[in-house]
Amino acid sequence: MNSASEHKRVLLISNSTLYGSGYLDHAEGEIRSFLGSIKGILFIPFALFDRDAYTSTAAERFRKMGYDLDSIHTVTDAKRAVNEAEAVFIGGGNTFRLLKALYDTDVLQVIRRRVAEGMPYIGSSAGSNVAGPTIKTTKDMPIVQPPSFDALDLVPFQISPHFLDPDPNSTHMGETQEERILQFLEENDTPVAGLREGAMVRVESGSHTLKGSSGARIFRKGLDPVETKPGERLDHLFV
Repeated sequence: MNSASEHKRVLLISNSTLYGSGYLDHAEGEIRSFLGSIKGILFIPFALFDRDAYTSTAAERFRKMGYDLDSIHTVTDAKRAVNEAEAVFIGGGNTFRLLKALYDTDVLQVIRRRVAEGMPYIGSSAGSNVAGPTIKTTKDMPIVQPPSFDALDLVPFQISPHFLDPDPNSTHMGETQEERILQFLEENDTPVAGLREGAMVRVESGSHTLKGSSGARIFRKGLDPVETKPGERLDHLFV
């Protein structure tokens, strides 16, 4: 399926909570702008173990923004719920657990098709990870094993949320996030967007724009990483 479909409307948020603010506070303006007149949200809480508690947190936050939120884990027919949804929000947590549950409930293809048709998709953290072609650039531990690393493929690039720049004063000798992304590109050709906390990517009318309060670092095979700032179009970096 063509990831550059002009019908796709996708908002990918690096993190659910930004230091010094509450759950989704930093993203409220962008979420409101993105959803427009839509009032009903289908929530997919599969990335956390306690789905009831997660849904309660998300429902309360979205109610404060004026939206009704129902969770997919409370319905008897998950595919029907996706087919009837006005918009979908997938929250953060463990990316492997999330992807496995998307396979277990057989909704991957349904979400992919609905988004291609124009249904708005919001992802945060792990929910952003699964919007890429695969989850190979997640930082999460593989606490469960999904049938495949292949994900929703809503955008033509990998996502690496919570991107941290190397601290020159750190005594930590392990690999940096950038080094791990460069290792991915030794074996794969897909570009990677390292989204710093506070950064978001908004996809509309076939165009990808960096939003939020912080920048992103874009990695491409055989090329130097590129720094981008909020408001910049990213399309030329993903071709």
